[in-house]
Amino acid sequence: MKNNKTLSSRLILKLGVTFFLLIVFMGALYIFITAYFADKYYHETSQKLNAQLAQHLIDEKFKDKAPFLDNGEVNKALFGDIMHDMMAVNQSIEVFLLDNEGTVLYSVVLDHDDPKAPITHVNLEPVQQFIAQKGQTYVLGDDPRNTAEQKIFSAAKFNVDGKEGYIYITLASKVYEQISTSVLSSYFFKIGAGATILAMVFTIIIGLLSLWFLTRSLRKILYVVKRFREGDLSSRVAHAEQSDLKLLATSFNEMADTLVKNIEDMQAVDKFRRELIANISHDLRTPLSILKGYIETLQIKDESLSKEDKEQYINIILSNSDKLSLLISQLFEYSKLESHQIEPQKEPFSITDLILDLIESYKVIAEKKKINIKLNANKTMPLVFADISLVERAIQNLIDNAIKYTPEGGDITLETVSDNENVVFRISDTGPGIKEQEQAFIFERYKQAKTSHQKEGAGLGLAIVQKIMELHNTKISLESSSSKGSTFLFYLPVVT
Repeated sequence: MKNNKTLSSRLILKLGVTFFLLIVFMGALYIFITAYFADKYYHETSQKLNAQLAQHLIDEKFKDKAPFLDNGEVNKALFGDIMHDMMAVNQSIEVFLLDNEGTVLYSVVLDHDDPKAPITHVNLEPVQQFIAQKGQTYVLGDDPRNTAEQKIFSAAKFNVDGKEGYIYITLASKVYEQISTSVLSSYFFKIGAGATILAMVFTIIIGLLSLWFLTRSLRKILYVVKRFREGDLSSRVAHAEQSDLKLLATSFNEMADTLVKNIEDMQAVDKFRRELIANISHDLRTPLSILKGYIETLQIKDESLSKEDKEQYINIILSNSDKLSLLISQLFEYSKLESHQIEPQKEPFSITDLILDLIESYKVIAEKKKINIKLNANKTMPLVFADISLVERAIQNLIDNAIKYTPEGGDITLETVSDNENVVFRISDTGPGIKEQEQAFIFERYKQAKTSHQKEGAGLGLAIVQKIMELHNTKISLESSSSKGSTFLFYLPVVT
């Protein structure tokens, strides 16, 4: 539980920090964009409001006085008055006199007495564009005091006494820019600080609520994982297909199902191993005891036993050796079938031909016991699709079982019937039959030891037949009643 809480806390902390940094970044970006467009809006508005300022200056000031003296020099007194009047109204304005080439002829804000001062030129292309559009288009022009910068301006062309040029007025002086930058920085610092504090508060509140909601599915999955780890193997993520983390939830459920299946398979194999060892010990004890007893008798009474007694003892030893060998072979065969080590190799074959071959091989044993074995089958019986060796083994076990419990002079009948989809195989005997209360577990290997059949040496024959049928996705059935014999039947698919 502690580990899960730590994992959740770390995840929420990381998500919270990431979310907070994202908010701060977006806030800073918002302030920057707002400042940029606010500044642009202010400059565009100022330029349009003062678009006719240069023309008004020409109309008012050049009406009575010329911008140039009779000797061709600039009328500095006039421009001093103009600058004084302008500055009194708006200190952000600077006035420049340009010739037709864009050269700055005079301005109060420039030092014209310094012979080393470079001649300043203004690019006339924005000026001409401004005049053509009558100041209704947002245009930036050169700053004569710093040609590396662009500023808003107002401009107009004049022609007085045959002299032409331009009045060029920058609407954002250097002093204005310094004051504006200082005030704007302070303003946006205050906005930024306030916005950051508000963002932090809202981020903490909304972020925690959002993270709690967003990690709800993850916390549910972690809880299920914890229960599964602590031993609740039935724990699964409910409604995994509808989860926000659908892939994770469904993957965990599939993994849990696989693990549980593997655990159950391991437990089944372990149970089978323990039962097999117990039953091997039980089944081998009787023939081994008999073998040991008769061998010890031969060793102890060898000189006192007659030739007939010795032959009888040796025959008993051989008989029990055969039983022991058969039992061991059946145990190994059954263990392979139980542990799925045998995979059926299916192929089409004639079950009628297989049965005829088996009847021929049991002919001597049947004649010795005076038992009649016969086959009832249609000559046009279709081929079946199955593992021929496994089916042969199953029919052998059924014939062995029938011969064992059919009295002398009795009959064993093998029959095959087709229903277009399957071939049904039946084997019937005229033995004593099987009691109804024993039929429910006649194919259960580990319960047969309690019946009379096990005492007579029934072994694992029927259990092996059942396992072979399971490998073919079919089953074996029993029809029997006391004193009327028994009938075993199973079906196999025909070749389509």
